[in-house]
Amino acid sequence: MYLVIIVAGIVGPLLTRDRLIVPQDPGATAHNIAASPELWRLGIAVDVVMQLCDVPVMLILFLLLSPVNRYVALLALLFNLIQTATLVANQLPLVAALLSTDQPALTDMAIQLYSYGEALGLVFFGFTLLAEGYLIRHSGYMPWILGLLVQIAGVSYLVSSFLLLLAPELANIAFLIPSFVGELSLALWLLIKGFDASKWELRVSSTLAT
Repeated sequence: MYLVIIVAGIVGPLLTRDRLIVPQDPGATAHNIAASPELWRLGIAVDVVMQLCDVPVMLILFLLLSPVNRYVALLALLFNLIQTATLVANQLPLVAALLSTDQPALTDMAIQLYSYGEALGLVFFGFTLLAEGYLIRHSGYMPWILGLLVQIAGVSYLVSSFLLLLAPELANIAFLIPSFVGELSLALWLLIKGFDASKWELRVSSTLAT
């Protein structure tokens, strides 16, 4: 499910709304959306699939990492919940863009609102990854370097999002490359390698004992 989120988050927009949006040309963008509403709706549906997958992923990661420090794991879960709720609500500007194609200025405003809403959601996800990376580094049943990569991914999200919110002229997708590396590393490690179950069980036992 984590891999679905990663792939859908990258490929989904490229194959749907990015094909319809014409930078600096609201009229052409509105015309494209009106001419291909199914493609625009498909982009929204892909986003919703990502957010549906995120719910079990955050629960699984909470159960996996809570033996290290339950309070930090709970903090990560709360940050993740806020992020997902924000991104779910952020689908509404995309719906508004679809419904306002007869007024290109409103369509353009809705698309810009979506961009800022996504940045707001990813601020909370940045803190999610910082907390999860900390737990991975101190777990003993997953490699510390993986936790470091996850934390670097969190910093990457924070830098990218705050730049978009505070200094949009400096925002660049290149800032998200470490996020891709960190999240993909975590997803592939869990899928292919997994974790040391015996050490995890020891952590669980010691947590229950205290």
